[in-house]
Amino acid sequence: MKYGIVLTYTVTPRWLALSREERNAMRAAHLEPVFAAYADRVTARFFDAEAFNGRFSDFVVLETEDLGAYYFLVEALRDTPVISEGYLAFGEIFLGVEDGFQAYEQAQGNGMGSR
Repeated sequence: MKYGIVLTYTVTPRWLALSREERNAMRAAHLEPVFAAYADRVTARFFDAEAFNGRFSDFVVLETEDLGAYYFLVEALRDTPVISEGYLAFGEIFLGVEDGFQAYEQAQGNGMGSR
């Protein structure tokens, strides 16, 4: 099964106080290597949201067939100074199964789950 995950997050005033050059350097040094380490198992697309709502500033859409790899990616992110030193805080996380109803229907047709 393929899972879709929307991970919301907010950058803090501490992050915004950095110059854009400092932010780019931290992103390159700490965040990009984590996503690169899991890129073969978890794809990521990043979106800015602060102009459209007040609950979070950004979100990332992740896709994976390996929830363990997703979990390890999040743990690795938490170990970076960007998270551990309070530059960014995770918010709500939404998880879904791509076309899960089709997998269910196929399993039903194969006698799985039926009585």
